[in-house]
Amino acid sequence: MSNELTTAEMTLDERVDMALSSMTPAEQKMAAFFCTQKEAVLLSSAAEIAEKAGTSDATVVRTARSLGFDGLASLREAILADLTGAGPAGRLKRTLDDMHADPDGILGHVLKTHRESLEVMASVEFAAAFERTVKLLFAARHRFVFGIGPSGSVAEYAALQFNRLGLPTTALSESGVGLADRLMTVREGDAVLMIAYAPVYREVSVILDHAGESGVPVALVGDSLAPFVRKRVAEVLPVPRGKADHLSMHGATMVLIEAMIAALAAEDKEAALTSLTRFGALRGAIDKLWLKRGIQKK
Repeated sequence: MSNELTTAEMTLDERVDMALSSMTPAEQKMAAFFCTQKEAVLLSSAAEIAEKAGTSDATVVRTARSLGFDGLASLREAILADLTGAGPAGRLKRTLDDMHADPDGILGHVLKTHRESLEVMASVEFAAAFERTVKLLFAARHRFVFGIGPSGSVAEYAALQFNRLGLPTTALSESGVGLADRLMTVREGDAVLMIAYAPVYREVSVILDHAGESGVPVALVGDSLAPFVRKRVAEVLPVPRGKADHLSMHGATMVLIEAMIAALAAEDKEAALTSLTRFGALRGAIDKLWLKRGIQKK
């Protein structure tokens, strides 16, 4: 039995190593870009990749085909497999290796990663998408916030805070068949805020299908999933979670959710204040000492 890998089983780097000698200089340059700028290739159009690499759209597509891919879509799938195939342990190892080599130390490295993620949110385009998403969520009859794994905790936090503002919201944080019970209540007039990243796992696919059939708009929070579902969502807020092949970091996502809480409250300030006053009264009714928290006896 041969131990040689088929082209389909090779990583992108292995494909490039095998094909490099038969490529033109322009293709060699483009192939090197594919290997060193995987996130850019994953998240960008052919025109955007060409601009970043200083070449043409045609060279981008031709190089992908020279590497054995049908086109840019299959190249992205291979890159995604490379980035996610190592699993949590592999991603943590890469992160720790980078931190060890960073002269600013672990704290400096993490802060730098979050600054880069927050910088994405400072663009005019992001601000416009944010404003449209807030309007979409505020106008909905009921809001659903999807996220599983660590993103599930963020989804539950967002739902809790939206509810306190008087905006009925349900967290879709169940994975597997347990998600079906919550999806049963999603109907026309509602809106879904989806916190998710590539690949397109089953729960994401089912929610998008159900939302599409029910006429429910979906706003996506996440960068790596966007190229695969862009035509199926109403808005995209491309918040990164750090480097795609490293430990996921959710700080920027939390900043976005905090901004949404404030923006939704600002849509109807009086209603939000009334709801929070009622919430405080309910807390006080449960625990008479609640409103006296922080007051020290002398």
